[in-house]
Amino acid sequence: MVCVEMGNYTLIITEKPDAAQRIASALDVQGKAKKMEENGVPYYVAKRDKEIIVVPAIGHLYTVAEESGGRNHYPVFNFRWVPRYTVERGTKQIRTWLETISKLAKDADAFIDACDYDIEGSIIGYTILKYACGNKEAISKRMKYSTLTKEELEKSYNELLPRLDFALIEAGRIRHEIDWLYGVNLSRALTIAAKDWSGKYATLSTGRVQGPTLRFLVAREKAIRCFVPTPYWSIKAEVEINGSIFEAEYEKKIIETKKDANAILDACKGKNGEIEKIDYKKFQQMPPTPFDLGALQSEAYSLFGYTPMRTSNIAQRLYLDALISYPRTSSQKLPPSINYEAILRSLNKVSEYKKLTAELLTKRELKPREGKKEDPAHPAIYPTGNLPERTLDASERNIWDLVIRRFMAVFDEPAIRQSMKVYINVNGHRFYLRGRQTIKEGWLRFYEPYIRSEEVILPRIKEEQKINIKKVVLEDKFTKPPSRYNPGSLLKRMEEAEIGTKATRADIIQTLYDRKYVRDERMLVTDLGFEVLEVLEKHCPTVVSIKLTRELEERMNRIQVNNKKREEVLVDAVEILKPVIEELKEKEEEIGQQLSNAIKRAKLEERTIGTCPICKTGKLMTLYSRRTGKRFVGCTNYFKGLCKTSFPLPQKGTIRPLGKNCRGCGWPTVQIRIKGRRPWMLCFNPECPLKEERRRRLEMRNMQ
Repeated sequence: MVCVEMGNYTLIITEKPDAAQRIASALDVQGKAKKMEENGVPYYVAKRDKEIIVVPAIGHLYTVAEESGGRNHYPVFNFRWVPRYTVERGTKQIRTWLETISKLAKDADAFIDACDYDIEGSIIGYTILKYACGNKEAISKRMKYSTLTKEELEKSYNELLPRLDFALIEAGRIRHEIDWLYGVNLSRALTIAAKDWSGKYATLSTGRVQGPTLRFLVAREKAIRCFVPTPYWSIKAEVEINGSIFEAEYEKKIIETKKDANAILDACKGKNGEIEKIDYKKFQQMPPTPFDLGALQSEAYSLFGYTPMRTSNIAQRLYLDALISYPRTSSQKLPPSINYEAILRSLNKVSEYKKLTAELLTKRELKPREGKKEDPAHPAIYPTGNLPERTLDASERNIWDLVIRRFMAVFDEPAIRQSMKVYINVNGHRFYLRGRQTIKEGWLRFYEPYIRSEEVILPRIKEEQKINIKKVVLEDKFTKPPSRYNPGSLLKRMEEAEIGTKATRADIIQTLYDRKYVRDERMLVTDLGFEVLEVLEKHCPTVVSIKLTRELEERMNRIQVNNKKREEVLVDAVEILKPVIEELKEKEEEIGQQLSNAIKRAKLEERTIGTCPICKTGKLMTLYSRRTGKRFVGCTNYFKGLCKTSFPLPQKGTIRPLGKNCRGCGWPTVQIRIKGRRPWMLCFNPECPLKEERRRRLEMRNMQ
């Protein structure tokens, strides 16, 4: 029930329930806000100078939708902002949420937007205040904070911004509106064309940023497929120095002909070497810069294999637990106002950081090494100094630890490292021996678990010293194609190209997987992905142009700093889109045929597991029994009467062919994913030696 004094309270809107609870507790004079609930919607009542009601949203409650009409037509250029429950499946609870907020707003005499201070948070707060609260956006004040700590939330409430940031709101509105216009028109054009040709529905999508991102992947895939390996040779020497064996490289890394390689090998075989020269170089390895979201996502992928989306979700949970600052930032700056010393003193209570924080606290001045990137809304990501109030899971602990160690590292001195290059003459041919060692650890001590630099310590040697060459080895090699993107490197590429935003890039990468345009960790473009991009490049190259996408991005950014009007940018975007849609409409039949064939091949590819290990000529596929409807694996040669191979499959979860064979027996494998369980690899061979080994281990454990 809503039970507050009529017209005598302030209504605060937050983005998530966790944030509402923290804000209410921080503002209540006794730190104990009262939790209330209406129709399953939680809200909090806090007592301060006056009564405060804090009510949360659950992310976006409003979205862009077309004025009228169904889903089976395009082009669509008329739109409006509507409650999400009116246009999206599975969002019925949003209706109750909005009704509760409207009821709470009715008797409030002051309004505060306390959603996250960025584009998305600004849009969430603005749409609620405008539509659910009855046009209160013009009289609302704004809380701006970067952490959910009690101190910062109280400060934010005491220093309210007098109005909403309408430039930020306009920038957010235009992003949602243009992304909707591009997404709904282009995606419908592709989906309807394929459905009208084949009579079967399959969701296809592209968008303002999704198309150019797919273009990066296809360009890399084409470079890999067109790559012709070239043979070359390399020579290494095993050298003995003071009883230890080291590997020295020949001065030319690539020897282009076998004849030249053999001549060098013959000249060096059985000969000893002499140290010609030793070069020492000392250099500083500067501390890292503080994390922005993109850098955190890339580092977490590199260290832990977490996708950008997963890292973003983990960081958001840590932020809502008041353990780190707001993660959706592009800043590499740490202002003194966050109080470096207080954070370090608090972290000093954790045993694993005690020694490191104590060392930093003895410094005369704490000055972070900062990067160039700035964000007017938030500083770089940093630990608040708060300690967990619940047990963190392994992934949360990893990200929290990473943020803490990065924060400490930026305050310390550069590391001093020394490289050593030893020139060894073997019968007129020169080999290099390289050593690397850290002279002064500096910041490396603080970031130690995540340092990936290798130490190669060479023994004491001097010029003209004779060296025993144990053997000289000739290696046959081939040049390698460029490597495929992974989610971490693709995110970096999007950042470099300045397409998408820090908040949307991870979602776009995930969408490429969801649409089955790519698969695998090393992002392999599927036939469907190739065909979709081919259609776009052929019929509407403007929507996959990196240059045009970046220019549109820049125009939207100018709205945020009041250098451009939202209406101008919207008109420009529609003018670009109109001829594109006309072309797609005109070529609908041709596009439909191409995409339908690609979808058919993609579905076949999804079900194909590998070559049948019994008949060697058929393919193992996921099939369904006509009698029972159950799925199983069978050989395609069954339909020709040539092979009866079949294997049972789990009936729950999703099955994904791994495209690689079992290391134990060489049979094809699949990955099984069941919700709530870790995915596992399944080999179909009942006599696989790995299965026998697992059975033996299990028996041994049971006996013990």
